[in-house]
Amino acid sequence: DQLSGNVVDESWYERPDGVPDQVSAGGVVVRKDGDDLLIALARERDYREYVLPKGHVEPGEDIEAAARREVAEEVGVADLRLVKPLRARGRLSFDKSVWKETHYFLYVTEQVDAVPEDSEHHQTMDWFPIDQLPDMFWPEQRELVESNAQVIRQSIS
Repeated sequence: DQLSGNVVDESWYERPDGVPDQVSAGGVVVRKDGDDLLIALARERDYREYVLPKGHVEPGEDIEAAARREVAEEVGVADLRLVKPLRARGRLSFDKSVWKETHYFLYVTEQVDAVPEDSEHHQTMDWFPIDQLPDMFWPEQRELVESNAQVIRQSIS
């Protein structure tokens, strides 16, 4: 029985005093399939909703390099061409113990077949049309894709 992640509400986007910072990085990975633009999304174990690939930046690691590493780990796409950085998004971690500032980058790929490297946490990845996103665990991730849809179309076409 898969858990629903629909517990995320506005409280994850209000920063309490004294919560430490954590820098994260991730990617919106797009590929063309005929006239469609598809986005790579991961599904974490035990949840039915999808997430954009992202994770914490290691000490001394370049933010964009961390985004590439996380994309490879979480959706298995390593053939990435950087298009441009997208705006960072801030929110509390799932357990609300840290404030995550996640820097997202827009990538294009021609890689079709992909298997998450981190299969312990991310069992599957799927490609979804930019206009038909599935249920997503984190509302800000859906907003990131939707608010940048036009930019994505223009930079990929």
